[in-house]
Order: sequence, then structure tokens, then C-alpha cells
Amino acid sequence: MSHDDFAFEPVEGLPERPPAHERILWQGRPDTWALAREAYKINWISGYFVVIVGWRASVGAADAGLAGAVAFGLPYAALWLAAVLVIMALAWVSARSTVYTITTARVAMRIGAALTVTLNLPFRQIANADLDLRKRGTGTIALETLGETKFSYLILWPHCRPGHVRVTKPALRCIPDAAAVARILSDAAEARVSEPVIERSPAPAPAPTRGLVAAE
Repeated sequence: MSHDDFAFEPVEGLPERPPAHERILWQGRPDTWALAREAYKINWISGYFVVIVGWRASVGAADAGLAGAVAFGLPYAALWLAAVLVIMALAWVSARSTVYTITTARVAMRIGAALTVTLNLPFRQIANADLDLRKRGTGTIALETLGETKFSYLILWPHCRPGHVRVTKPALRCIPDAAAVARILSDAAEARVSEPVIERSPAPAPAPTRGLVAAE
């Protein structure tokens, strides 16, 4: 019997139901293959194993021909396959446990497979958003926040801008159709920030009353 680990969420990806005036504009999660390629570096690891398998196979071929090449190269090829399967499994779990949400008021990120964390980033606390677009349409939208808010790189990874460790920037990582999502985010943030903020001033304290002295 299947079980949804996030069935306690009133709305998928959000810890609580949004207020009546707030609407969800977009929800999505990372593309598994793009995440494996960009965050888990599956191409680099595969390239390393190609060199190792080729080197060991050439050593075996020099000693015993084709049979030697197979005998020397096959164990490393098996390790290569195992590494690829592990990386793809990690990328799938990471993508499956993630939900990015853009509403009319904020960006929310539910991340983490073992330790689930939900980040709420109101548009008024976001200073800038950078889009890193890839050839197949996937991309990463990194968010720069205002103020003294700091994030842990280890907790956010891989949902953060790569290489920015000192100033960690949360990111919608490896999302499909990233250009369209960036437009949704830009339009929603512009509309939200341009809304006037009405602040209620405290009511002035009533002036003290002076007692009336009755004339005798």
C-alpha cells in the first residue's frame, strides 16, 4: 500500500493553507536528469570512469589481447554502472521530495528528503533573481534576499546557487521551462512590490480632562 510522506500538508508544498487573498501561480520540482547532471555531476563522474576503464582495458589488451581487455576493464565498467545508478537514485529522491511554489505574495520551497524544510520568501524580502538558462529549457533561478537573513549552504544544497558558499542564495534548481517560470516570478513580484503598504498609526491618547469647579 503506497503512502504519501507529505499527506499532512493542507496544500502540497506549503505548510499551511494560503490566505484567501493569496493565489498559487505555479508549482514544480527539479528535472531529475538535469539535477543529476548539474548538481551531482554525473557527466564528470562518467568521464572519470571512461578514462579508468579505457586505461585498464588497454593494459589488459597489451598483456592478453581482447580477453585481457575485457577482464581488466569489466570490473571498472561495473563500478561505473553502479555509480550512475546511485547518482540517478539520489537525484530522483531529491527531485521527488521537492516542491517549489510561486504565489502572488511569495516564493516557497519545500526541500529535503530526510529532513524536510520549508522556506517562505516574501517578494518584499527578495532583492534580485538571476536566471541560468540551459539549452534544453531547464534552468536555475537564484534568489538574492534583503537584510541579514542567512542560509546554511549544507541544508539548502542542492537547492542553492552553485559556488556561492559565503552568501548562500536559495534557488529553484534545474526546473523545466525555466524562462516561463522566470516571467511568472517577475510579473508576480513586480505586482506585489508595487502595491501600496497601508500602515495604521496608533490612535492619539485622549487629552486629560480637567475637572469643573462649581461656582458657589
